[in-house]
Amino acid sequence: MSKFDEIRFFHDHEVNEALQEISRDPMMRALMTFTFPGKRRQEWREQLKNIHTIWDFQNECIAYTVRQIVAKSSGGLTTSGFDLLDKKTPYLFISSHRDIVLDTSLLNLVLLESGHVMTASAIGDNLIGKPFLHLLAKLNRNFLVQRGLSIREQLKSSQIMSEYIEELLHRRNHSVWIAQREGRTKDGNDATQQGVLKMLAMAGGEMPLTEYFKTLKIVPVSISYEYDPTDFLKIPQLLAMHKGEEYVKGKNEDFTNMLTGIVGQKRRIHIHAGKVLDQELDEIAGTVDNKNKQLQAIAQVIDDSIIGSYKLWPTQFIAHDLLYNTDTYSEHYPEKEKQLFERRLRMRINSSDKISRDCFLEMYANPLVNKLKREKERVGN
Repeated sequence: MSKFDEIRFFHDHEVNEALQEISRDPMMRALMTFTFPGKRRQEWREQLKNIHTIWDFQNECIAYTVRQIVAKSSGGLTTSGFDLLDKKTPYLFISSHRDIVLDTSLLNLVLLESGHVMTASAIGDNLIGKPFLHLLAKLNRNFLVQRGLSIREQLKSSQIMSEYIEELLHRRNHSVWIAQREGRTKDGNDATQQGVLKMLAMAGGEMPLTEYFKTLKIVPVSISYEYDPTDFLKIPQLLAMHKGEEYVKGKNEDFTNMLTGIVGQKRRIHIHAGKVLDQELDEIAGTVDNKNKQLQAIAQVIDDSIIGSYKLWPTQFIAHDLLYNTDTYSEHYPEKEKQLFERRLRMRINSSDKISRDCFLEMYANPLVNKLKREKERVGN
C-alpha cells in the first residue's frame, strides 16, 4: 500500500472499472442526461466503456458538463492572467473559494481549453460521503482532505497531504488547486489561513521556507461570481457566527449547496490567475527571519493578489450602497440592476430582519470594501 492510498485519486488503470460501477447509478444517469441531452442511455454508457484515463474522462465528459453549466446558469465565463503562465509548467493554484464544485471545475475547463496543465484538486472528505460522489471525485482527479480528526491524526494527515502535493507537482507533472482557507468563504472576506501554508511547508524538510515555496510555483487565483447562487444558504451559518453560536450542518446540507451552486443562476463569472510568487518570496526571505512571520507575510502577499485582482461586478457596488444607505457608487450600476438585486434580496431572505439583511449585503459588499482598504494601505505606504 502506498502511504497516499487513503487520499489519492484514481490511477488510470482503475478508471474504467470505476466508470462501469457508477454508470449504473441514477445520479450518473442524471449527470449524463444533463451533459448530453441528445444521447440515449446506451450511447453514453458505450462512450464510458471506451474511457480508460482520467484525462479522457475530463476531456470527453466533465468538460462538456461544465460547459453546459456555464451555458445554462451563467452570463458567461471570462478570464485573465493565464496567458502569462507557461503551458507545460505545473503550478500550485491557491484560490479564493466560494463554490464547492464549480471553483475548481471552472478553473480546469479554462486550463483544458487553453492547453495548460490541469489540476489535481483538494476536497474535504466530508463533502463526498455518498458513494457516487466519492467515486466521481476520484475520477475527476480530486484528492481528499481528511476532516474530523484528532490533533495527532491531523498532524499525520497534514504531513501526508503535503508530501502528496509535492509529489504531484514535482514528480507527476500535475498542477494542484487548493483553497486559501478551510471551507468556503461565506462572508466575502477572502483571507488565506496560515494553517494551509504550514501544511504545504511540511514537505520542505530542512529547506528554507521561502526557497521551498518558490519550487511550488504558487499562483494566487481570484474567482468572482456576479451572483452567488448559494448566498441565501450561507445566511444561517453567518447568523450563528454573529451570535457567537456553534453552527451545526444539516444532514444533506453540503449536497444541497453543491446542487444549488451548479444549477443556480450566477450571471457573469471571472477567473484571474495572478503572477507566480517569486520576487515576493525573495523579499520576505531578506527582511523576515522568523518562520511564523514569514508565513504571515506570504499569506498577506496571496491575499493582496486575490483581493486586488478580484473582478468587481455591479452587485458589489449595489450591496455596498444598500448596506450603508448611500449612492456613493451609483455610477457603477444602472437603476434596473439595483432593482433586480433588491428583488433578489427580498425573495431570498427575510429583509425585515436587519441582521440577516446585513449579512447578505456584506457577503456581496466585502470584496469592494477589502479592495478599497488595500488600495488605501498601498497609498499610505
